[in-house]
Amino acid sequence: MRRVSFWSGLFVGALTSVLALALLELGAAAWKFPFVPFDMFEWITRILPGLLITAGIDVMVSLISALGIRPTSVAAKLAEQGMAILVFVVGSAILGGLVALVSRGRTRIALVAGVVAGALLLTAGIEAASRRGEPSTAAIVWLAAVLLGWGALCGGLLATRASIARKTHGMPARAERGRRNFLLGSIAGVAGASAALFAIARRLRPEAIAARGPTGRAARLRDISGTTGPAASPRADVLARRIMPVQGTRPELTPNSSFYRIDINLEPPRVNAEEWRLGVEGLVDHPLSLSLDEIRRMPAVSQVITLECISNRVGGDLIGTSLWTGVRLRELLDRAGLQQNARAVHIRAADGFYESVELADMNDPRTLLVYEMNREPLADIHGFPLRIYIPNRHGMKQPKWITKLHVADRDGPGYWVERGWSAKAIPHTTSVIDVVDKPLDRGGTRVVPVGGIAYAGARGISRVEVQVDGGAWEPASLIAPPLSPLCWVLWRYEWPYKAGKHTFRVRAFDGTGAAQEVRVEPPHPDGATGIDELVAKV
Repeated sequence: MRRVSFWSGLFVGALTSVLALALLELGAAAWKFPFVPFDMFEWITRILPGLLITAGIDVMVSLISALGIRPTSVAAKLAEQGMAILVFVVGSAILGGLVALVSRGRTRIALVAGVVAGALLLTAGIEAASRRGEPSTAAIVWLAAVLLGWGALCGGLLATRASIARKTHGMPARAERGRRNFLLGSIAGVAGASAALFAIARRLRPEAIAARGPTGRAARLRDISGTTGPAASPRADVLARRIMPVQGTRPELTPNSSFYRIDINLEPPRVNAEEWRLGVEGLVDHPLSLSLDEIRRMPAVSQVITLECISNRVGGDLIGTSLWTGVRLRELLDRAGLQQNARAVHIRAADGFYESVELADMNDPRTLLVYEMNREPLADIHGFPLRIYIPNRHGMKQPKWITKLHVADRDGPGYWVERGWSAKAIPHTTSVIDVVDKPLDRGGTRVVPVGGIAYAGARGISRVEVQVDGGAWEPASLIAPPLSPLCWVLWRYEWPYKAGKHTFRVRAFDGTGAAQEVRVEPPHPDGATGIDELVAKV
């Protein structure tokens, strides 16, 4: 009897997993069936210790930053998806190796062992997929066909390899030729079938996960004329009189397609708008179940806001500014009738995320349940159909894909708070150099325009200063007033030209006059601090 080695089992398990991936991708694209590698990876990351997940995030973002890859959120999401696929392939390879050890070259046992290995994958896949919602019968049948089929194929190929080895035993030349033909034939067959399936899925995928509405436009200044309340924008004629930002500074309003996306999902939840309801329950006199249309019929509030991820590094791009439209949380809670002992709202989301809103934020007229971004419905990746905005908080405190508001008599848990991140998540004052532009003439003097942003949550920015080559700190000009009291401020500074390589640094002061923290601290647990600097040759 000729056995098949564990290493051969590893190879066959990994190779056939590529075909399984192609079929799973086809099912996800064509019928929105669960994509098991992503579901399993999300399941694993949600049960691992928070400190381990945080360490992994830090390493990943540090590597992306060191390599200079932008946008950070896109690169991070692709890296996570790549890790999920790698975990699936490695897991399949290990199962293939175990099938080879158990079967010991026997055809029937190889097939049975392969199917058992597929059943293990199927069980884990269904369990992981159920975390997003109970899979449909059709989805379970599809997953069973793909994963049990993978196991049968894996076992069958290992049995075939053992048969070739038996027939060529004692004939080295024929054995080598048989091994090579098996290897090339297996690779060619799997690669050809997988390529065809991936191509079909690619054609179907855009329609299967299309974001609702265009996602490439930024709001224009005339769009913000309808803002209201304590965070209303200045009049258009006031904004038109401001100085111009330096060419190359990021847009004052971030296009939807460029707005960062950080969440706990490898793919965004796809919520059916017709079936979705917002539940309001707990310590209320009149529990509610509201459709999106009912929420949109309530008095709307629009305000320009800046949102920053607590994982953002100094000078990072996990920050953006948009015009958001929604209803005041307080108004919706008033409709439900808050009871006297209500102290917090526990928020639940379609992806399993959860957070708690304290009483002061509940009553803040700037706290919104948002359904539009830059005058367009929220895209799937940004929280369709409903997300929350809370002033002066990092994004980790602001769930997307909201499904339930539970009013309680005490603060509740938060997903990232339980994993070691800040309970308050208040943004630090930060400032960033976006660009050191080409020299230009200014009244007979050559100057170098330098531009960027400064942000301090809802505290606002009172001044920005720039330092060149370790010299004195000089005041920059603010593009003021900002678009709202809740957003970043653009700034510009014109430095007297001197040829050569120079180091530019920037610092900001919030609306109270307090300087930003210069001590270098990592993002975890309270957000990064330090001074941004840029070395440029002019």
